[in-house]
Amino acid sequence: MRREMISAVLVFGLAAAMGAPARAAEGEAAAYPTTIRLPDGFQPEGIATGPGPFAYVGSMADGSVYRADLRTGRGAILSRGPGTQALGLKSDARGRVFVAGGAGGDARVLDARTGRVLASYRLAGGPSFVNDVILAQGAAWFTDSTNPVLYKLPLDGGRLPSDVVRVPLSGDLVYQGGPDSPGSAGFNANGITATPDGRGLIVVQSNTGGLFRVDPAGRTRRVDLHGESLPEGDGLLLQGRTLYAVQNRLNTVAVLRLNAAGTEGRVVRRVTDARFALPTTVAAFGSRLYLPNIRFFATGPTPGVAYEAVAIPRP
Repeated sequence: MRREMISAVLVFGLAAAMGAPARAAEGEAAAYPTTIRLPDGFQPEGIATGPGPFAYVGSMADGSVYRADLRTGRGAILSRGPGTQALGLKSDARGRVFVAGGAGGDARVLDARTGRVLASYRLAGGPSFVNDVILAQGAAWFTDSTNPVLYKLPLDGGRLPSDVVRVPLSGDLVYQGGPDSPGSAGFNANGITATPDGRGLIVVQSNTGGLFRVDPAGRTRRVDLHGESLPEGDGLLLQGRTLYAVQNRLNTVAVLRLNAAGTEGRVVRRVTDARFALPTTVAAFGSRLYLPNIRFFATGPTPGVAYEAVAIPRP
């Protein structure tokens, strides 16, 4: 009887000791703020997270990149912009941040620690809107919302290239409107991510709500969404076979389940939040999704407007 009691105490103590770090980690994550304040007038558009508990947010106003500590919500400007834009962002394990330059037609790569510009690239020679970026298949891929092309930066062994490869888009994805079209009518290919099997890419066409699979040669095929569409589709985030698609003006995140090849998917739910104010894109950290609110479609981009990124539980 005594031996059984001692054993029970030992087992209980071991279980408590093993469970304490897990509970502490859960409590620490729960304490992370769910609203990240950004500088007034910042006009956030893109967001990337990691390595570690950090987020990088790009400014549509002047191209600055803000670095925030997700544990505290505090941050500062990491890199002052060149006066053009910083839209889609992606960070990599090498401590670099890839920045899509919007109407500037360019891209930059920053040191995530110092903000130093490691490389810059002229992607387009005429009117363009370099909107988003994904790191996949050993390259950085950028969308252009006004020109039917993807821009590819091959990362051979992780090294930054000297020039860009232009990959024309063909097939099912047909661009609508043009650079002079008002509002979202001129936004075609916008958000971009990889397919679950890693063999292709997926882009959303904002002005039609279509989702398309793109092979490495630029051939596009419409993803079968079984009667659904993604109007106002913006940033995309893939986690396993779950795709999160931000529908900016609808203040909604669509949650889709894709097949491995990314040729078929179903919308399984849509989520919203009272704090959404035209979220543009989405990044994940832990059990949360982080979305920046661009807000100014409704309020006007004035210098005194307060901006933020908000966190929601990952659906």
